[in-house]
Amino acid sequence: MTLNGDKTRSLARWQAAYITAAAFLLPVSPLLYLQGQYTRRKIGLLPDAGGERRGSAGAGEPAAKLLVIGESTVAGLGARTHKEAMAGQFALRLAARTGRKIEWDVIGKNGVTARRTIDELVPQIPDKRFDYILLGIGGNDVLKLSSPKKWRRDMLELIAVMRRLSPDAVIFISNCPMIKYSPALPQPIKFLLWELSKLHDRNIRAFTAGADRVYYYPQPHSLNVETFFADGIHPSESGYAEWAEAMIEYFGTKVSW
Repeated sequence: MTLNGDKTRSLARWQAAYITAAAFLLPVSPLLYLQGQYTRRKIGLLPDAGGERRGSAGAGEPAAKLLVIGESTVAGLGARTHKEAMAGQFALRLAARTGRKIEWDVIGKNGVTARRTIDELVPQIPDKRFDYILLGIGGNDVLKLSSPKKWRRDMLELIAVMRRLSPDAVIFISNCPMIKYSPALPQPIKFLLWELSKLHDRNIRAFTAGADRVYYYPQPHSLNVETFFADGIHPSESGYAEWAEAMIEYFGTKVSW
């Protein structure tokens, strides 16, 4: 069987598992909804990171350009400024890895899915070509229960849009959320969302495998819970630093800088 055939069969199997689980959960869905609403009120909502939405890290000319785009982690919830959040921390480590100055732009919005990123954030991208793009996406596709087919369709479209806007860019994608480590989410929601997050992780590994200059950071095997979270869901400043370091270390084994 061809590689594409294997991917198609896997997607069909994941979609079937998703539909079966949804059917079993339908009778208790009102309870799960109420539990989710209670958790949201209990946690509250952190503000976006402050400060400039563009900056630089490292030194040397010519500078490489980095775009960081996506959901709440890109918006920097849990950090004071974008320099301490995902964009700044990833740029700092990318500069160290490449030996180049990195000029970064960040476009993030709490609550966006891959589909909403295309519709709402892509129009905000500056009119310039980027050398590197980091897609911080996936958490809300899990929380909003996107199906495997929808997740794959929307992500492939988002990647294609990025490629069209910056044909030569290296595209990085952050991991699907590590739900099982969240101290803020109660059971059984945590278990159910973690199973879906693992499904999306396997899905994106499959459809990015062999893609040209597209690299996905798979879900890590461990997380330092004591230092990673700001509110039990979003990273703290030290969490963003740890995450950026782990991603760059992984991508460094895949990319010829």
